[in-house]
Amino acid sequence: MSGDKGLKKEIGLKSLTIIGISSAVATAIFFSPLEMSEVAGPGSMFSWLLGIFFYIMISVTYIELSQNYPEAGGPSRFSIYSHGAVTNLINAMADLVWYIFIPPIEAFATIEGLSFIFPSLLVNGVPTLEGALVGVLIMLGYIPFNYYGVKTFAKVTSGFGTIKYVIYLLPAFLLLLVYYNPANLTSYHVLPFGVGGIFAAMPYAMFAFGGARVIPDLAEEVKNKTYLIYALIITVVSEGIIYLFFNFTFLTDLNWAKLGLTPGDWAGLANVQGNPFIDLASSHNAELALILLLIGGIVGPFLTGYVYMGTGARVLFASARSGFVNSKMMELHEKYAIPYWALIVFAVVGSVIAFLFAPVPSIYGLIDDATVAGYIGFATNPVALMVLRKQGATSYRVTAGSVIAPIAFIASGLIVFWSGWPAVPYSVVILAAVSGVLGLIGKVKEGFLESLWYMGYIAFLTFMTFIGSDGAMSLVSFDMSTVIVALVSLVVFYPLGIVQGLKQRNFEVHTEALGSKEENE
Repeated sequence: MSGDKGLKKEIGLKSLTIIGISSAVATAIFFSPLEMSEVAGPGSMFSWLLGIFFYIMISVTYIELSQNYPEAGGPSRFSIYSHGAVTNLINAMADLVWYIFIPPIEAFATIEGLSFIFPSLLVNGVPTLEGALVGVLIMLGYIPFNYYGVKTFAKVTSGFGTIKYVIYLLPAFLLLLVYYNPANLTSYHVLPFGVGGIFAAMPYAMFAFGGARVIPDLAEEVKNKTYLIYALIITVVSEGIIYLFFNFTFLTDLNWAKLGLTPGDWAGLANVQGNPFIDLASSHNAELALILLLIGGIVGPFLTGYVYMGTGARVLFASARSGFVNSKMMELHEKYAIPYWALIVFAVVGSVIAFLFAPVPSIYGLIDDATVAGYIGFATNPVALMVLRKQGATSYRVTAGSVIAPIAFIASGLIVFWSGWPAVPYSVVILAAVSGVLGLIGKVKEGFLESLWYMGYIAFLTFMTFIGSDGAMSLVSFDMSTVIVALVSLVVFYPLGIVQGLKQRNFEVHTEALGSKEENE
């Protein structure tokens, strides 16, 4: 069955919103507060606030582009309309790297929770062979939740997600009841690592917010495309409030002595192994909170993992639409109307990653790599928005989009840069290898000149990470590097991307999903 004709529009607003929040509020709710506090102390609260602002800007670009191009895996297709195939190939592969890493991360988070009951799964925070095999089984366990059609997927996720919120929020309140030490917020310096600490913590906040992008990836299966607008806004605001609350809970529940740390030794939090909230509940003898956190630490990431596997399959579907991967990835199940080959391939590759990456020292390395790839992929969207506007290709336009787009572009570059060394070059090498191989196999060359700004931008961000204070050379201070990245992004690469995109009217050439777009009008 053709992928361009068979996707079913069966997701309502309520289900779409719960899917968005469920995918956004998962692993990061337990792990980001610790890692962010390690480098920013109480300043991590400011990181979340800045993250909310950044992702609102990003979401606005998703809103405009998805209203004009409501496609499955849409964010991995927008740049083909503005800059052509080569830019879109790099963009789509960056998105795929982001997506292919998330389910293994969530499987690893589930193993972290299970290890409290089955210690043999981890040794010093690293999965054993047994833990790696369990990770593979978890990955394969995501498949049935996506296989039986998007309507079933939406219903199960709506019910499952609602229960998940209760399981997540209740133990946080209980922890505040059993132990509350507001002195942690001010007694050991609000900004122990300076303003730079706020920025250094940002990638972990933005990894958390990145879950909202599953909403536009499901655009072609939503009953009414305007639901995308409301679901994105509600998801970003809701997840922002929840993450702020959990970060506040983590900071005010820190009992330094029980964690074996000197009061105020924020950097010492790096020695905390496993799920930090489970450690907090255990150290305070909060049994009910501990039970709920164990359930949440096991079940919550599982839900997010299968949501990402399903939406990741839509990204693979979109890549097939663009001609970058085998057309089988567009084939839909005769009964359930899901891209089943894309789902199977995505699950197999993710399972291999889950097994091979088991020796990685901690979950944080995978989060860094996924964050870099995700925001490299996002960087094309603000530029695509402006190009398509100037060419008269968009009928729906958000207010102040011309102001929001450059802010969103700068934000994406900063998140990549702040992710640091070696996460940036590591992700870039993977991206270059995958894009290069598929580009050669598929003989993708259309729009090469229009992609030079994008390749140059990725190279620039990698170079700045290399010479920055947390890079290999440490030639430029962190604060100065941040200013340079922001200014060069705004003054050089943002306008260059628009100029190069205006050379061709690519939206007139690429009509692979035109039928599905017209059905959503």
